[in-house]
Amino acid sequence: MNKIRNVIEENARWRKMLGLSTIEDLNNAISKGHAKNLIQVSEALQEKEIVKIADRIAQRQEVRTVLLAGPSSSGKTTTSKRLSIQLIADGIWPVPISLDDYFLDRHLTPRDENGDYDFECLGALNVELLNEHLNALFRGKEVELPRYDFKEGRSLKSGNRLQLKGNEVLIFEGIHALNPALTCNVPQNQIFRLYASALVSNFLDDGTRIPTSDNRLLRRILRDVRQRGVSAAETIRRWPSVRAGEEKWIFPYQENADAVFNTAMLFELAVMKTQGERALNEVLATETDTYITDVAKRLLGWLAPISSMEMAEKDIPPTSLLREFLGGSSFEY
Repeated sequence: MNKIRNVIEENARWRKMLGLSTIEDLNNAISKGHAKNLIQVSEALQEKEIVKIADRIAQRQEVRTVLLAGPSSSGKTTTSKRLSIQLIADGIWPVPISLDDYFLDRHLTPRDENGDYDFECLGALNVELLNEHLNALFRGKEVELPRYDFKEGRSLKSGNRLQLKGNEVLIFEGIHALNPALTCNVPQNQIFRLYASALVSNFLDDGTRIPTSDNRLLRRILRDVRQRGVSAAETIRRWPSVRAGEEKWIFPYQENADAVFNTAMLFELAVMKTQGERALNEVLATETDTYITDVAKRLLGWLAPISSMEMAEKDIPPTSLLREFLGGSSFEY
């Protein structure tokens, strides 16, 4: 856990530097009218980290692909897009490719202990074809990328042909990106692995840390309600399954990363507070499942002592990672 611990310690230095060690400190900053400045400094600190990662990739001239993994609602998609911008600034042109297009035909997909297709396992991907394509691309060859038809459950020819130019780098995002078995037959010096996670910035007091998983669940609730038409109750209901998949396929490989990027913002719980409380109170008003209501109460408990920064949301830039969950992003998802 050394890389994760290093990032957490770096975040602690940020909090100390800004005088934001606890929620009380955050509330005091908000009450004194420092919300806008807090947003600007937090965004700048995060952007500096993305620039550092892009520069590391640029310095390793042999790198031909970036593999990005992270747990649910860690902001992988926005991280990928912001990293791509910084790579372009370094003279590197990113070429995004979806791992989803490398799914095996449905009838070849492994089944779980209940006999259902296990689409989250590594065996659901055509790893052999992926490795074949990567090696060909790295040698300057042209390949035809697959296209997966989710309705039919079939891998099809896409007609989309790709040949990497000298200044181009592939960008893959997916839950298995840090698993060495995914790219077992690819020269490892040509791969840069990045792990993104919302390593929570805020402490209620000097000893009580808000769990990272609860912070991500709040993010997912806001995104699901707004973008996907999924209720907060349904997101909470699915969360144990999501967490089980993370424990099996993501967390064991996080230390394989060349770099770890903390997507948590120093102010994010304050800016999520109003939307979050609205969605969670609706759960309590309509849901009878005790597991779901207990989770909603726990999340409301984390939000309760935090002052709202709803009025400062307008000051969050359109490229902010938080826009993936709050809405208003200038990126397309």
